[in-house]
Amino acid sequence: MTPRDMVLTPRGLRFMGRRWPCAIGRGGVTDAKREGDGATPRGVHRIVGLLYRPDRMARPVDWAVPIRPGDLWSDDPADPDYNLMVRAPHAHGHERLRRADTLYDLVILTDWNWPRAQPGRGSAIFLHAWRRPGYPTAGCVALDPRHLRRIAGLIGYETRLIVP
Repeated sequence: MTPRDMVLTPRGLRFMGRRWPCAIGRGGVTDAKREGDGATPRGVHRIVGLLYRPDRMARPVDWAVPIRPGDLWSDDPADPDYNLMVRAPHAHGHERLRRADTLYDLVILTDWNWPRAQPGRGSAIFLHAWRRPGYPTAGCVALDPRHLRRIAGLIGYETRLIVP
């Protein structure tokens, strides 16, 4: 581990000398992640990107990519573009990235099952805003939106999410 790593602990996400309250998947932590299980996968996950809503915030870092109308994330194991960002219209199962709520206003992407996804092993693990404190996710790590914004300004491609 390095000081630049984010480490999930029972008391929150440890990063840059602080503990940041967070929520994880409703299925807890797993060694055998599967699509739809609601679990957060154990492992060392590299940070591979950052998405943001330009209509709701300024670019948080120079390498952030804007979420545009029609941006989706494929979560259908039968899709040749499984676990990749795709554009609407899209014939396979997907999740909208440009949501009406604020959950995906800022999204930190990890390399879980990416870039060559194994069908059924689970689509993206994001760090994103929580619905409310402690409310579980579908497998992602969720944080207070203010904390997520602060963390986004501190991470780089050398940062890893470690889920023991």
